[in-house]
Amino acid sequence: MTATHLATLPTPCLIVDEAKMMHNIARLAAHAARLGVTLRPHLKTTKSIDAARYVLKDGTGPAMVSTLAEAEAFAKAGIRDIVYGVGIGLNKLERVLALHHAGCRLTVLLDSVVQARAVAKASRASGIPIPAMIEIDADGHRSGLTPADPALIEVGRILHEEGAELAGVLCHAGESYSAIGQEAQSRFSEIERLAVVNSATALRMAGLPCPIVSVGSTPTAHAAKNLNGVTEMRAGVYVFFDLVMAGIEACRVSDIALSVLTTVIGHQQKQGWVIVDAGWMAMSRDRGTATQTVDQGYGLVCDAAGAVIPDLIVIKANQEHGVIALRPGSRGVMPELPIGTVLRILPNHACATAAQHQRYHVIPKETGAPLRIWERFGGW
Repeated sequence: MTATHLATLPTPCLIVDEAKMMHNIARLAAHAARLGVTLRPHLKTTKSIDAARYVLKDGTGPAMVSTLAEAEAFAKAGIRDIVYGVGIGLNKLERVLALHHAGCRLTVLLDSVVQARAVAKASRASGIPIPAMIEIDADGHRSGLTPADPALIEVGRILHEEGAELAGVLCHAGESYSAIGQEAQSRFSEIERLAVVNSATALRMAGLPCPIVSVGSTPTAHAAKNLNGVTEMRAGVYVFFDLVMAGIEACRVSDIALSVLTTVIGHQQKQGWVIVDAGWMAMSRDRGTATQTVDQGYGLVCDAAGAVIPDLIVIKANQEHGVIALRPGSRGVMPELPIGTVLRILPNHACATAAQHQRYHVIPKETGAPLRIWERFGGW
C-alpha cells in the first residue's frame, strides 16, 4: 500500500516515515526524563511547524534554532521559549528585539566581550534585558570559552551588570560525531557535562547567576549516563536520524525516518550503473560517511517500501542525476531495476538533505492512511 501511494508522487521528493519519527522522539524524551533534565529540541533539522508539534510538549517550547528565520517562523506559530544557537552577529540585534516585542523570549549565544557589550547596549537602549547564554568549549571543536578562561567571568559580569540578562551556559560536544559506540559517546558526554558545570560554578563563585546549564548533541544526549548539575539537554537530528548517526552507532539504519524518493531513468549496463532522477540537488553534496568504517556514498538505496537493498548505494551525484551501483568490493548481484522503478535513498546528513526541499511527504503511522504534506522553510 505504501509503495502504491508513493508511486503517485513526483520525484525526487522528500519522504518522512511518521512511525519511525515518533519512535525516535519518544526514545530521547524518555531518556531525558530518566536523567531528570529538560529536553530542548533543536528544530534546525526539520524546519517545519508540523514536525515541531511532535517534539514540543505544550507547543510553546523550549526549543532551539540555528537561524533567525527559523526563530521568526516558529515564534509566529506560538513557540515562545527559543535559544538561537549560533553566536550572535551584531547586525542581528534589531531582529532579536523585534521577536521580544512580539512576545517571544529569544535567548542569544555569545563568547566574547565585544558581543556581550553590544547585547548589553541594545538591552539598555530598548528597555528589554536580552537573555544571553555564554558558549562553553569542551573539546576545541568550534567556538566558546573554557571554564578557566578569565573572559568567562568578564563576559558574565557585563551581561549581568550592564543591562542584559545572564541566562546561563551552553556547550555543544561537536567532536562526539567522530566517536563510535555508546561508551565512547558517553565519555564525550561527561567531558561536556564537566565543562558546563565547572563554568556555572565559576560564575556563581564570582557572584553571578547561572540558571540554565545546557548540554547537547544527538550522540551525547543519547549516551549520557549522568547529568548532575545540568538543567537541560539539546538534540536535533535525532528526530529523523541519518547514515552518519547510524555509522557511529547512535541509531540503527532501520531508525532513519527520512528518505528521498527517486525514479530510475536509465542504465549504463557496461559500468553496472542505474541512473535515477535524484542528484546532489535532491540529496545534497554531504559525504559525511566517507571517513567512517562504511562509506555509504551519497546514500543507501531502499525499495519503495523502505527496505534496504543490500550493498546498493548512490556512488556518484551530478546536479540532477544520481548513479546507483553496488558498493565497491561487493560480491552481490545487481538487482533488476527497470526504468520507472521507484526507490528511496537514505541520506548521509538529514539536515543537509532536507534543506534541498520545500516540503515533506509524510507516510502516516496508520496503515493505509493517505499521505500528508508538511511544509518546511529555509533562509537566514
